[in-house]
Amino acid sequence: MFANLSLGTAIIGATVLLHTVGLMLLTGTMTVLIRWFRLHKHRGGKTGAMLFTVLGLFAVHTAEVWLWAFAYLMLGASPSFESALYFSTTTFSTLGYGDLILPSEWRLLGALEGINGFLLIGWSTAYLVAASTRHGPFRMGEHF
Repeated sequence: MFANLSLGTAIIGATVLLHTVGLMLLTGTMTVLIRWFRLHKHRGGKTGAMLFTVLGLFAVHTAEVWLWAFAYLMLGASPSFESALYFSTTTFSTLGYGDLILPSEWRLLGALEGINGFLLIGWSTAYLVAASTRHGPFRMGEHF
């Protein structure tokens, strides 16, 4: 149990750091793109800015899921990277089909990934709402 909690805490710390840096880079990139291409001036530009923001968030989550998948592979908790990635994706998203499971000695680690994914996806949702009212096609008071 101590190994699960220790490793889980380390991976959660790494994904939170990755998420923080990813959101900072995405914010900086969007600020530059909006200014250079004057995306805030027309509806198509605002929609494009939102599309880029969503894809950026997706890329950050993809990196986080892959980090968990590599951990499962390195631990020998999964027979292949494809299985580890599939398990990690369904666990991180809290979908959890249950068709693949971790060995009993690592199942607490899988539960920690589910909590981690739930929190990071929630954080991304808050970021997306803020971005949609700041530089996207929605303005505060018009749609909310």
